[in-house]
This record gives sequence, structure tokens and C-alpha cells, in this order.
Amino acid sequence: MSDLRTSPLHERHENLGASFTPFGPWTMPLKYGNELDEHRAVRSTAGLFDLSHMGEIRVTGPQAGEFLDHALISTLSSIPVGKAKYSMIVNEEGGILDDLISYRLADDEYLVVPNAGNTDVVWEAFQARAEGFDVELADESLDTALIAVQGPRAEQIIADLVAGEDETVVRGMKYYSAAPLNVAGFDVLLARTGYTGEDGYELYLPNAGAGELWDALLNAGAAYDLLPAGLAARDSLRLEAGMPLYGQELGTDITPVEAGMARAFAGKEADFVGRAALDGREPESAIVGLKGLGRRAAREGAEVFREDEKVGVVTSGQPSPVLGHPIALARLHPEFSEPGMSLEVDIRGKRHPVETVALPFYRRSDS
Repeated sequence: MSDLRTSPLHERHENLGASFTPFGPWTMPLKYGNELDEHRAVRSTAGLFDLSHMGEIRVTGPQAGEFLDHALISTLSSIPVGKAKYSMIVNEEGGILDDLISYRLADDEYLVVPNAGNTDVVWEAFQARAEGFDVELADESLDTALIAVQGPRAEQIIADLVAGEDETVVRGMKYYSAAPLNVAGFDVLLARTGYTGEDGYELYLPNAGAGELWDALLNAGAAYDLLPAGLAARDSLRLEAGMPLYGQELGTDITPVEAGMARAFAGKEADFVGRAALDGREPESAIVGLKGLGRRAAREGAEVFREDEKVGVVTSGQPSPVLGHPIALARLHPEFSEPGMSLEVDIRGKRHPVETVALPFYRRSDS
């Protein structure tokens, strides 16, 4: 791991007893104690995540919106200032290079957040696609820390760390919105987004203040039983929430059509890279939720069958800590994507029954 990048919070994680794992070009906390406890804390109270491995690319200039309309499959030029949009970037053949979130910070300014392992790919694609646009690009990934507070008590924890009328901003912020705010004495971009299926916030700031802000969030959260949480809990949480992970559900071998994102460019007026390959495309597969009817969990790579016909493969799977039964995401032939279909998965040479279900597997009570 010596050649891997470390987060500006790495020493904090070591002091908390974290175990680490490689993730893209980074080494990041896998867990601090028991990953099931961390998962359940996010579902019941709150969890604190270090996401500083994520990328941050700032896009500015008179044609910033038009450039992103060209570079991504969605229409970014029409989203209001202070709002965010989930989208994808594809190659000329329509294969997904990454899924990412873009925040509109001003009329001529956006912050685009790629996945950790794809930041360099997105950066190179942006540079190539910027030709002819009046736009400036800045890769701020290595200078920016990202901390997330996720869970039912996240709003109260952040509200405890802001002053005066800023509490109204925190409590009134809508999902997929963002605003500059001072939290615990640090100027951050506060976004009400996340990857857990719970309410929560993400805080972007320069590396220099990350340690002190982490400490402040950890201390404020102690009154609400907040736990620091690692990548293991983040993965099980996103799976319960039915959210795809690049490298498992998503990749260059699948297009947004198969990923259920055709709506992102339906009716889009602007041309974009990959459009010719996507317009009119019929899906060759679908990402489908599977509920295990036994106790064994299907893992990535397990084959899915309908009687003697192979109909797809599991991309992610494990026992659900909250639901009490195995769950999985799978790429299946589209005709097997409707909820309520009886299928089988091959787990170490033995077939186990599963049922297709609507996503997400888990939905929080107030959503």
C-alpha cells in the first residue's frame, strides 16, 4: 500500500483503530470496529465517513453549462444554482466511463465529483471535450477533503455546529442541494447528498481544515451515538439502497440504457459524446434486485438461472444487516427484470432460490 495515496484524515483513522483497504489509487478505512455496528448506526443514528478519495473538478466560464451538456449525458445547463444532478459520462460507443454528481455553484461555475478510481479518466475526457468551449477546468481532487455525515440524526449534528440563521439553511436544504456555509468555524460547501439511502450531508473543504472539522463532527455526534464508518458499511448501505457501484454494476461494458438512465437524455436537445450510440438503443440487460429466499448470500460473479437457462450474473450481493435476508444486484436479460419472478443463483455449485424485487431494497421511513 506504500504507493497509494492517503487521505488528509489518515492519522485520525489510525488513532481510531481503523483497518485499511486499497480503493482505486487510495488507501482508505475499511472499518473501525464492527462493520455491522457502523451500518446500523447510519440507519438508526448517524455515521461519519471520510470520502476524501473522491474527485473534484471545477468547471468555470461563460459556457460551463454548455460544455457539461456536451460532456455528460444529462442537461446540466438548466439546473438552478444551488442544485445538483446525478449523471454519467460515456465514451463514443456509449459505454459508461463513470457516474458522477455535478453541483451548480453559480451561473458560470460547477463542481463535478467523479468516483475515486475514475477521476483521471474523467479529467482526461473533460480536457479533450473542452475544445471549442469558453470554459476553464481545474482538478482540485488532491487539495480537497470530503467528509459525510449520514443518518437520521445528521441534520441535528450539522445544525449544532452552525451559528445563528445558518441553522435555518441547514434544516431547510432540500435533497440534492448545496450551499456555502460555515460549519464549526470552517468554510465548506455543504451538500445534502449521499450514498447510503439515508438523509445526510457532505462537506467539501480544503485539506488543511479537514482534521479539525472531523474532530468537531465526531465530538458533536457523540451525543447522538454517531460512529465513524468505513468502506465496508458504505458498501452494504448503498446495496440496501439499490445504488450501483462503478466497477460492479457499472462499467464500459454497459450503457446508461442498460443502467436505467435513458431518461437522462430523453428529449435532450444538445448533442453529447456517445449520443449516436445511445439514441434508439434497446437494452441488452437490466440491473435487477434479487431477494434471497434462503440463508446463503450470492456474491459477485454468481450465475443466475431460470430453470436450465442462464439469464444473468450477480454484480453485488451480501446479507442485509437491516432486512435480515440476503440481497443482490444482478445484470439480467430484460425479460427477467419484473418484480416477483422466481429464479435461482448458483452458489458454489448449488442452486439457491431468489426472487426479483423492486429497488431499493430498503427505504427510510420518512422518504
